[in-house]
Amino acid sequence: MSDNSGKVFGIAVTFCAMFLFWLLLSGYIITPEGKLDVIHVGAGIICSAIVALISHDLLVTGKEEKILSKSFRFFIYLGWELWQIILANFDVTYRVLHPKMPIDPLIIEFETPLRSDFALVTLANSITLTPGTITINVDPAKGKFLVHAIAQAPADALTVDKTMQNKVAKVFMEEG
Repeated sequence: MSDNSGKVFGIAVTFCAMFLFWLLLSGYIITPEGKLDVIHVGAGIICSAIVALISHDLLVTGKEEKILSKSFRFFIYLGWELWQIILANFDVTYRVLHPKMPIDPLIIEFETPLRSDFALVTLANSITLTPGTITINVDPAKGKFLVHAIAQAPADALTVDKTMQNKVAKVFMEEG
């Protein structure tokens, strides 16, 4: 892919993502009473185009390969992550409301084979978004994470099961 066609592709992908996001936030996709009119659609197109022209290199870098495949896998991953957030909310609620409060906070350190910026940021944010765990520090050169966990079970999910790490690796095709 030439440099110019890569730039056009990045702008197109960013424009589509921004316009779909604009439609979603506008309520036109979700609510049946939302009516699309020329003024609002035109405003969305113009705003999405401006954002795409300014920031296309943030979403689609020239170095990335298989962007559509990774994007599809990422959206599947988001569904899984949302489910994990729901489950973790129930776990934290149980721990807080339980008479013995089975809370045993600890800080864990683990290494991951992930190396791309997007993969590391996705894993770090996924850990922090899941109640009961918070990413404290990431060393990108070594793939080393420092995480606070509310108890041993959430810590084991990161260090023993490694389900989240494996799913992020699959999304970004960094499987070992």
